[in-house]
Amino acid sequence: MPRPDHTRALHAALIAAARGLPVIPLSRSKLPAVRSPHRDEARASACRGECGRPGHGVHDATTDPAAIRALFALAPWATGYGIACGLAPLHLVGVDLDVKHGANGISALRALAESRGFTVPQTVTVLTPSGGRHLWFSAPGPVPNSVSRLAPGIDIRGAGGYVVGPGSRTVAGHYLVAPGTAGHPLAEAPPALLRLADPPPPPPRAPEPDHPRHPAEKRAAGLVRFVLDSREGERNGRLFWAACRAYDAGFGEALAPALVTAAVHTGLSEQEAAATVASAGRLRASAEPY
Repeated sequence: MPRPDHTRALHAALIAAARGLPVIPLSRSKLPAVRSPHRDEARASACRGECGRPGHGVHDATTDPAAIRALFALAPWATGYGIACGLAPLHLVGVDLDVKHGANGISALRALAESRGFTVPQTVTVLTPSGGRHLWFSAPGPVPNSVSRLAPGIDIRGAGGYVVGPGSRTVAGHYLVAPGTAGHPLAEAPPALLRLADPPPPPPRAPEPDHPRHPAEKRAAGLVRFVLDSREGERNGRLFWAACRAYDAGFGEALAPALVTAAVHTGLSEQEAAATVASAGRLRASAEPY
């Protein structure tokens, strides 16, 4: 017999889907509840649902009631649901405002709006168990995910990400619609906010000169490319290695801005990238002889 939390989550997910929001079931840990059909394969799979079987996380997201019920039936342990962001036609953007670990995303967004001259419109708002909140907006197209890029405590859930839907129960507690916001239409995200959410462009690759470049110039360009080629899970390590090599070669300070920009383009927050490069600089400085 289905558990009450499971039943409530399914019911809430169906309501969200009726508003045009694609959903997937989540476990109490906020992870996709349907297990991957590739979990026993020897090599990691890059399948995003092309195999036709469920269990591909956010790529399973749907608004079809029958498909939603089938997904929840495969995961009777599900106690929540996620809403996929970035999908047409709404291109949902979730602005996740955390109030933990010394950050206050609610105050940070208010200060950001004042300093950048935009207004945060009223929209559907979800209260999180930690005291934070999620603001839901629509966008004209997909928006990239980011963590603390705008300010500490402000995360953006965009294309390829999801937000925990109201009516979900997790290990931390319940997600609930903020009183008075359930009837709000999904507001359009302020254009200024979307511009801030976009990562900076990658450092331009200068055309090859007619004359041979200086070895140090070639070395610097190679280190920037090394960072740009980083994949998820190795970005911070590759950035630190590249920064250490730059400081070893004597042009660490000059190359630091380009390394930070390259790292942000791969998905790191500017704050995290700058801290990693600075850490490499301190390490190399402490290793220098007196």
